[in-house]
Order: sequence, then structure tokens, then C-alpha cells
Amino acid sequence: MTIFSENKDRMGVFPFPSPALMGVFIFSLVTSSLLPELALANQDASITRRYKFDIKLVKMTRLCHTKSIITVNGQFPGPLVTAQEGDNLVVEVVNHVQNNITIHWQLQSGWSDGPACITQCPIQTGQKFVYNFTVSGQRGTLFWHAHLSWTRATVYGPLIILPKSNVPNPFGKPYEEVPIIFGEWWNADPEAVISQALQTGAGPNVSDAYTINGLPGPLYNCSSKDTFKLKVKPNKTYLLRLINAAMNDELFFSIANHTITVVEVDAVYVKPFDTDILLITPGQTTNILLKTKPHFPTANFFMYARPYATGQDTVGTTAFGLWLVAHDFWPNIPTQKAQTDQSPKEAQVSLYVYRSRPKVPFVSYPITAKA
Repeated sequence: MTIFSENKDRMGVFPFPSPALMGVFIFSLVTSSLLPELALANQDASITRRYKFDIKLVKMTRLCHTKSIITVNGQFPGPLVTAQEGDNLVVEVVNHVQNNITIHWQLQSGWSDGPACITQCPIQTGQKFVYNFTVSGQRGTLFWHAHLSWTRATVYGPLIILPKSNVPNPFGKPYEEVPIIFGEWWNADPEAVISQALQTGAGPNVSDAYTINGLPGPLYNCSSKDTFKLKVKPNKTYLLRLINAAMNDELFFSIANHTITVVEVDAVYVKPFDTDILLITPGQTTNILLKTKPHFPTANFFMYARPYATGQDTVGTTAFGLWLVAHDFWPNIPTQKAQTDQSPKEAQVSLYVYRSRPKVPFVSYPITAKA
């Protein structure tokens, strides 16, 4: 139906839409102009990511010593939790052990975030608790861990917050991303270790080994096979997500004959800078870029972490991992000396491995100090 409105001040009549039709017309115009933005927003629509954590005892062997440890889903370290900025993160935690448990998430929320009897009640034996967070204003590498006494000695894992799909990171896309988690291993029960320290007033006994992704490496007894091994390709850029889950120790980290580029600390981008040695403190996370060598097609390089110490006789042990370049098999790791293949364009690199700890606080390879 055509509606005409008569204007007495002018000759004749002319068509003019009613207020209702005019509203429909304006709404259609505005909506059509926003279609690209709405489509883009739909691509980044947040989703709910659900995880289930079963807290249970699992027998684990390290350093030829088998014991039961508290784990999440039987894994040490625990499972990777991944979300995108803006997502809703829901984690159901079920406690099957005798210890009370809580989980801390390093997210920007103080509600029900680990501190027992402060922001939440502890999860008791046979009970469950659901953590529900909206990930907001954070992106990068974090980690989750138990937050009651020393249960965090074995209950921890990576928490990776990815940026929204239309937000690129400032350092480009790496060939591959790898979480590297530093931890500790006690042959004794960690709860007994901290209990003794609290009773005596002395510091807790040092751990029997440092670990990389739960494995101590070939410096320790019975550990030649318990070594984290990463197979890489030559001339590629890898993003290593470093996490220090050690209880109290700052750790130095380095990769033999390589320079690393720091691009993020504690889920905040930083101005990139190159270094040979990185110090990472307990609870800290650091993202680094590593460009693999183009001229070592079948080489092995050690990556290692050891604690900071000022006294000559107080240097702790060292965790080792193996950086494998373009191998078609996992080579055996000797306990005395490992040597890379020679290259006409690069100097030969020798890696000396000692069963006992070196007296030097921290050096790069080759090591010439006595064991």
C-alpha cells in the first residue's frame, strides 16, 4: 500500500513513508553497513572449553627410585590446558587422594583461585569442585599448579592462552611451539620434606634432581633414558614456552652453541632481545624463539637448567634435555662425552657430561672444568 501525505503549503501531494516503514528502512541500512564487523565478531565468538582433572596417586620411577606421587590424570607434568582470549574455561577437579587439594591458575581473577581457606575451601577427599573463569586481558604462556602445601611439587602443567584469531603476535608464526617445564624430583615425599622444615625452622632439603618436562636427564644416576628429547629440523624457528615450576629455585637455562631470543615474559610481550643464558624464577614463564642451525643436519645439542648459587659448594644439580636436529632415530646418550658431527662451515662442538656436578656456577659448552 502506498501512503500519501498532503502538504497544504505546497502544490499537489508527494509520497512519504510512514514512521514504521521509515524505522524498518533505517534499521536495514545500519545492519547492512555492520555486516562485515558482525561477521568478524562471529569468527571470534568465545566458546566454553571444558577439562576434567582427576587427582590421583600414580607410581612413578625416577633415579631408580619408585614411589607414588600425586598427579592430574596420571600425568607428570600434568595435562596441557589451552584456551583463546575471551573463552570461558571450565575445569572440574575431582580429588581421589588423601591430601586436600586446590588449583591456582595465574589468571586475572581472585575468585576460587587456589589459596585454601582464603578464596576457596580446599577440595577434600572424594569431593569435586568446578573452576569457571572467563579468560580476559591475557594471552601467552602461564601455568596451573596445586596451591596447598607442597602438593605443587608434582601437580602442575602448562596453561596456554592463544590470542584472538584476528590478533597476530608481534614476532610472527614459528615453525612449532613446545612447552618446556622445569621442575624437581624428591625421592622422599615432598610433604614430609616441608613438614620437617617447618618443625626444625631450617630450610627444606634440596631436591634429588631437577627435571625438564618431568625427566632429569643423563647427569643423574639411572637416568640416561629419562631424558627429554626434542626432534627439530635445521634452519627453522621454534617457540619454546619456558615455565619454572621448581619449588624455590631460580634456574639458568641455555642451549649449547645457540642464541635465543626472548619475546614474552609472564604472558606479556617484551621488546625482543638475544641472549645465550636465561634466568627464570619460580612461577615465572618466558617465551623464547630459537633458530636451529642450518649447517648441523645430524647434530645433537644439550639444553640444560641449573640453579643460581653464590657459594662454591652450594651449586645444585643440573637438568639436561637433548636437542636433536633432523635425526631419523633417537641416539644413545653416553655418560662421558657426546660429540656432534663436524661441519665444514661450523666449528666442532664437544659436549662433556659429568656424573657428578661441575664446580663452575654456570658456563657454556665446551666445559673444561673438572668434575
